[in-house]
Amino acid sequence: MNRLIVRPDRLERLRKVCLALPDATEKEAWGDPTWRIRDRIFATQKGNFEGGRPSLWLKPAEGARGMLIESAPALFYVPPYVGNKGWVGAYLDGKTLPWKLLGELIHESYRLIAPKRLGGRPGV
Repeated sequence: MNRLIVRPDRLERLRKVCLALPDATEKEAWGDPTWRIRDRIFATQKGNFEGGRPSLWLKPAEGARGMLIESAPALFYVPPYVGNKGWVGAYLDGKTLPWKLLGELIHESYRLIAPKRLGGRPGV
């Protein structure tokens, strides 16, 4: 695994939020922690390389990504690889983080990825 550069307390807080969701699991992929439902990623912690910026990638509700980036461009951005699928990145290296908002976004990403019987979006 790559050397994690995200602050340990922040990674643990992400774990707590993600793993509290029904049937959520954590699995390392590409050297980074990912959180999954039925082996489908709903959140991943990225940027764990020399010179990288620790961040969280997740899938927001349709139309929310633009509003997030516009309202807080120093925090939110379009991540590589999954940005073309509507995902958003949130930098985790700021002095303070909007944990309530990040928690809401994690829950929404889970809901968008999870099967319907686990509270996912109808038809998913």
